[in-house]
Amino acid sequence: MLDKPVELVERDVEWENLVRFATKLDAGAALGLVYGRRRQGKTFMLELLAEATGGLMFTASEQYGPGNLEALSQAYRDFVQTGEPVRFADWEEAIDALMRLGERGDKPVLVVLDEFPHLLLDQPALPSLIQIAMSPRSRAMRQSRTRLILCGSALTTMRKLLGGSAPLRGRATLELAVAPLGYREAAQFWGLAGNPDLAFRVNALAGGTPAYLAMSDGPVKSERDFVPWVLRGLLNPASAMFREGNILLQEQPEVTDAALYFSVLQAIATGAARRSEIAVRLGRPDSALAHPLTVLEEIRLAEKVEDGLVERRPIYRLTEPVIRLHHLLMRRHEPQLVALGGRDVWLSHQDTVEAKIYGPHFEDIAREWTLKYAPPDLLGWPNQVRPAVIACMEHGHSHEIDVVATIDVAYEPKRIVALGEAKGTSSPVGVAELIRLDHLRGLIPQDKLASEVKLLLFGRAGFSVELRKQAAARSEVELVDISRLYAGA
Repeated sequence: MLDKPVELVERDVEWENLVRFATKLDAGAALGLVYGRRRQGKTFMLELLAEATGGLMFTASEQYGPGNLEALSQAYRDFVQTGEPVRFADWEEAIDALMRLGERGDKPVLVVLDEFPHLLLDQPALPSLIQIAMSPRSRAMRQSRTRLILCGSALTTMRKLLGGSAPLRGRATLELAVAPLGYREAAQFWGLAGNPDLAFRVNALAGGTPAYLAMSDGPVKSERDFVPWVLRGLLNPASAMFREGNILLQEQPEVTDAALYFSVLQAIATGAARRSEIAVRLGRPDSALAHPLTVLEEIRLAEKVEDGLVERRPIYRLTEPVIRLHHLLMRRHEPQLVALGGRDVWLSHQDTVEAKIYGPHFEDIAREWTLKYAPPDLLGWPNQVRPAVIACMEHGHSHEIDVVATIDVAYEPKRIVALGEAKGTSSPVGVAELIRLDHLRGLIPQDKLASEVKLLLFGRAGFSVELRKQAAARSEVELVDISRLYAGA
């Protein structure tokens, strides 16, 4: 196993999977796909892999005509270090030559075609050519050890390469989706692991995309530097981040009506969670939103989350914090930001930041902690952690539950093992939230509950003295502060 280069921060799992694919000694060519939104570090990671393994990496450009084929011919010539000119007559010849690279010895040879969707603009038959080259009885599958990776940022295009009746379906042995860093990994990447509250606020605004560290003029050096960083790196019209919320949507080829998609994202950002609610905000029929919501899911800017208690009652949430920030502050106040700067906008909209940015983000990481980091002796191994809404006749309205953790094992009834409340405010969580959780637990039918349901209270600002006393006296109550969210189990 090749050691991860020091330049590559985090991405341990991704690097391990790539190295395993690139160095596998088995005879026969192999195909892998790597995809994810732009600025996640895919190209950087593959460049490091090509350097470490002595492989060939070619990055296509967005153009029609023979330009990419000519560029690949030159890259191939440089790689094989031949003095003879190389000029592939067509893509069939190019693919054949790449496959033959893996015949030059007993070690695998990595070949990366980066920005693969650009090649499809002029050569839509390219997947079929690769399919033919890698057919079960082909020369490549009998004699070559080429490890071919196709990489791209057009998510739908890349996923379709292996879907349905696509030519490459069943050919790939690696399909690696490179997502933004999780909140703990992002804290390490930004150098903020020792200051969890600052790490949380930065993550709530900038998310986990690695490139945003440089694009926002980061890192944030200290607590005192936080507001200046927001002003210079996020709300500054001269910053690369200022219009990132627009660019994330516009760079996806699947988006054909930008105004509609922007409106859907705006509705979700401002609190419309259900499809019917989004439809009302946009003044459109519910059925008209099925396609745009599906596309937003496919390009991973929004996510459909099923209710933790009732099936087929989903809500929609934003998956990218930059989108939330853009729609709540930048897009609404762009003239003021351009004319006067961001200080007044930031200081005068702290209620919005606390309630609609920090609050939802804290709930998200509370669910992530429950699923990924909660110790097994606390909850077992929950395989679903979702929000939920439950009706209450006593109060005459429904209650929202931030965390519903369930264990769903084959041939056994699904059981709720934990209910949780997450408070991302700057005030300590008090006893009232424990009373509320007790009440909510009582509303759930007993046959849906585990024998002991844990009550989880997540507090960004900690907990009151009285709540700590009561929690200490009750084994089913668990308090999780922000330090534990970021570093503890």
